Amino acid sequence: MERFKSRIKDIVRLLALSSVILSFSFECTSAQPVSVHLKKVADKLRGPIGMAVPNDGKGRLYVIEQGGKIRILAGDSVWKTSFLDLTKKIDAGNAAYSEKGLLGLVFHPDYKSNGRFFVYYSAPFKAPGFDHKGVLSEFRCKAGSSFADPLSERVILEVPEPESNHNGGQLAFGLDGYLYLGLGDGGGAGDQHGIGGNAQNLATWLGKILRIDIDGQAPYQVPADNPFVKDKNAKPEIWAYGLRNPWKFSFDESTGDLWCGDVGQNTYEEIDKIEKGKNYGWRIQEAMHCFNPASDCKTAGLTPPLAEYNRTIGYCVIGGYLYRGKAIPTLKGKYIFGDWKGALFYLDEEHANYSMQYVLCSEKGTNETGFHINAMGRDSQGEIYVIGQKIIGTVFATGVVYKVIP
Repeated sequence: MERFKSRIKDIVRLLALSSVILSFSFECTSAQPVSVHLKKVADKLRGPIGMAVPNDGKGRLYVIEQGGKIRILAGDSVWKTSFLDLTKKIDAGNAAYSEKGLLGLVFHPDYKSNGRFFVYYSAPFKAPGFDHKGVLSEFRCKAGSSFADPLSERVILEVPEPESNHNGGQLAFGLDGYLYLGLGDGGGAGDQHGIGGNAQNLATWLGKILRIDIDGQAPYQVPADNPFVKDKNAKPEIWAYGLRNPWKFSFDESTGDLWCGDVGQNTYEEIDKIEKGKNYGWRIQEAMHCFNPASDCKTAGLTPPLAEYNRTIGYCVIGGYLYRGKAIPTLKGKYIFGDWKGALFYLDEEHANYSMQYVLCSEKGTNETGFHINAMGRDSQGEIYVIGQKIIGTVFATGVVYKVIP
């Protein structure tokens, strides 16, 4: 209860924040704000925290509701029947505020022919020292149907979680055809798990991004070129480590680069480009600043973020997408992301340095959307969506989905 009260105080404080001048982590460039409109495509959702789109040519959007449902958006309407309802299987935690629930969804690259898709959710788990478990499962769409078969579940991976928060849950397929899963550090504050924390411990999946082959021998196979396959003291599924809570990440469909927003602890949020076997520093560093120890930390072998921003700018980074759409030429090749406070930004590269700048919502003249941003989305044409809610939690139907348009 004290943790919840503290978070409510933080929210009240954040809502009182006005627009501020953005500072850069790297050398400032000539980047300028870009103005867009936000076109509402759905509302009255309950706790929407993600979106996925299959490559099936139907143009439907599939939105994750944290409470356990996957909703279908077709045109300007939300179907009444859920694509999949897992509300009886998940541990959704506190309905007013929780980091548990249905957290991830991705469709198989060959979904059109095989009907396979994958989810990551929190499930009850009664064991000493653990709060719940994360479950990676495969489901299939019913043959000839627009809805999933709830009885088709095949559990692929289970992750015991010591705390209720920092669960990650993002799923994405790389251009290599492998499935990537992001996991937080196990929760609590400061990654107080063991001597150096979970994120620096290669013997646990927590605080990592995993990479597995779900098309091989069941339940999955570890790709032979994963960086720690030959390390007997490491989990072979690990692709990268040293992450606090990689809440959202995505692949650039043109280059295959993996972009990630990693939520900070007290002061800094960061954007990373995730690469094979790299250590992104948590809990040694929070973004580019010593965290544990608080000064004179050893940074050798750590990969710094592309950019960071502090808590005067936002509260929790929401990873987004490298824009490859056609509707907004001024955003071409820029990384579009958000913050839970309700702000939109883009990251621009110039001369190997990165700078952050506002994406202005022209209705307001600022980069404030007027709601909490929980996730970003991308459709099959490469256009960007903003997913969020006006009142947090899964009780009130204040969830919205907006399309970013010129």
